[in-house]
Amino acid sequence: MSPSSCLAAWLVTPPSASLRVAVIGAGAAGFVAARELRREGHRVVVFERGAAIGGTWVYTTATESDPLGLDPFREIVHSSLYDSLRTNLPRECMDFLDYPFSSGRSPAGGDPRRFPGHREVLRYLEDFCRDFDLYRLIRFQTEVTGVENLCDERWEVRSRRDGLVEESEVFDGVVVCNGHYTEPRVAEIPGINTWPGKQMHSHNYRLPELFLDQMVVIIGSSSSAVDISRDIAKYAKEVHVSSRSLSTEFPKKQPGYDNMWLHSAIESTHTDGNVVFLDGSQFHVDVIIHCTGYKYHFPFLKTNNTVTVDDNCVGPLYKHVFPPSHAPRLSFIGIPWKVAPFPLFELQSKWVAGVLSGRITLPTEEEMMADVEAWYLEIEALGWPKRYNHNLSENQFEYDDWLAAQCGHPPIEEWRKLMYESASMNRVARPEKYRDEWDDDHLVTQAEQSFKFL
Repeated sequence: MSPSSCLAAWLVTPPSASLRVAVIGAGAAGFVAARELRREGHRVVVFERGAAIGGTWVYTTATESDPLGLDPFREIVHSSLYDSLRTNLPRECMDFLDYPFSSGRSPAGGDPRRFPGHREVLRYLEDFCRDFDLYRLIRFQTEVTGVENLCDERWEVRSRRDGLVEESEVFDGVVVCNGHYTEPRVAEIPGINTWPGKQMHSHNYRLPELFLDQMVVIIGSSSSAVDISRDIAKYAKEVHVSSRSLSTEFPKKQPGYDNMWLHSAIESTHTDGNVVFLDGSQFHVDVIIHCTGYKYHFPFLKTNNTVTVDDNCVGPLYKHVFPPSHAPRLSFIGIPWKVAPFPLFELQSKWVAGVLSGRITLPTEEEMMADVEAWYLEIEALGWPKRYNHNLSENQFEYDDWLAAQCGHPPIEEWRKLMYESASMNRVARPEKYRDEWDDDHLVTQAEQSFKFL
């Protein structure tokens, strides 16, 4: 069965139960969840604290009052985008499964590149919401302040619109889609409390010109660290990138740059402004930028500790979605990382919507807990820290195909899997040019042929 005929079959299949469901967040996970819930016959309200859809894909020049993002009373800026950001996946394999992100979708003045900038991604998401008539489901500038389970399996959702009086409503189910790129994690560095320089998290990085002629240390080895270091190197006096995953015994100069070096971890910082690395080198530094990731954060969720976040592991969650003790009335979309996010969001959402309607059956609570414990043991056997629990880099497509099978949906197309692998290898082989040079045009052709059937 083709994706389009499978979709048509869903649209005419009457659901066995129609519930009133609250979706928290109108980013990509939130509004695809809303679409799938509505397709399954549920009544949906989406709560979005911002004034627009898109979540982390909404760029703003605004930054938080605390550049490290540690002050609990700061005014939170949701977006973590920097002005120069381009996707690190090709548009063909990052789209929703039935809504191609083709360059032909761009209006005049759009970004036709295969690895487009963030503004093009936001246009795509806005088009999706418009074409599936999702805007009318969203309550903008409405922050969820409390979600609490009632005795009859329903959930009380408290919200505040425009910072005014708090309101309370009751829902049959809650789907949490609030993202995980807002609450920064920072590195622990000896002596940092008395180091006199400036510190910030990449969450608050926007433009490189602010670092003109400065000595900058960037901590991290993820995509944001790679992008930001190259962005800043055009303006800074020197850029020193520190990664605990590196074991270099001496600074390693970056090819193609006269002012950027790779280092092992920071050993210590000092009151004279110096930063000392484990490789023995040291420099007087003006700014340290923490490109060290984010924390899962659900300040509104009240579950009496049946759902917790421990070392960035959200749990217990059956298949990263359902807390066994609250399934299926509470679920999470978009928790896994190191994935192609939009297809994963869509398949998780189809699964949740089908389970809530009764079309798809979950295992018992005991069976779900046993599955969670088995996954924890697998992570431990790999020697991974608990915070890697939701890292699906090694098995994301196996997971996607499992979700698809649960929903009666076709598995992920083979070209999509091969394209993701090709892009990952190209990023290593051509770190400076992978967004503009590649060797998988045959997969692009397969993608275009696949899209013709949608």
